[in-house]
Amino acid sequence: MVVKGNDFVGIAILQVIVSLYVALVLDYSSWSNKILFFLLIPYEAIAILVFNEALAIWPIYIMHILVYMYFMKFCYDRFKDYTQTNGLGITILLLFTLIFVSFIITSIVEGVDPLNSLVMVSNAFTSNGYAILGNSGIGKLTSLVLVWGGYIISGVGTATLTAAILLKYHKKREDELNKRLDELESLIKNNQE
Repeated sequence: MVVKGNDFVGIAILQVIVSLYVALVLDYSSWSNKILFFLLIPYEAIAILVFNEALAIWPIYIMHILVYMYFMKFCYDRFKDYTQTNGLGITILLLFTLIFVSFIITSIVEGVDPLNSLVMVSNAFTSNGYAILGNSGIGKLTSLVLVWGGYIISGVGTATLTAAILLKYHKKREDELNKRLDELESLIKNNQE
């Protein structure tokens, strides 16, 4: 569902992009996924972009939100499997949890719309902003937590990713060397006989 406000066209475009992405990764072999695709179509966003007018069909909004929630769970499960198999699990989950909680807190405490909240959180997390972000004490504290959390988690995430890549490389190299040693041992045995 598109939220009306200052940047509703931007949010409508974002909703169409997210829906297109999900539609592209969707497996159409089952009827349930074909039905989910139909429910995934962002009718309100399309109406805003084409006719500059929002639709008022609440059952479609609710179904659309439920489908997005289903795909959020689906993507989260795939993401969790990927991070666990590559040794990144807890670091990346902490990173996204920190950003998501800060996004919610900033939106509520600062009284800004979701887009401005996301901008504030992104600026604080990446240290792009030159001004103190937040008008209240809690908002400023959230900005500080994001900045320092970003420093810490980015460093830990980089180190964890580097270690995972190096371990994978060295494991492959070790397997190659063990294979060669086994071949040499078999040659030596055959030569001795």
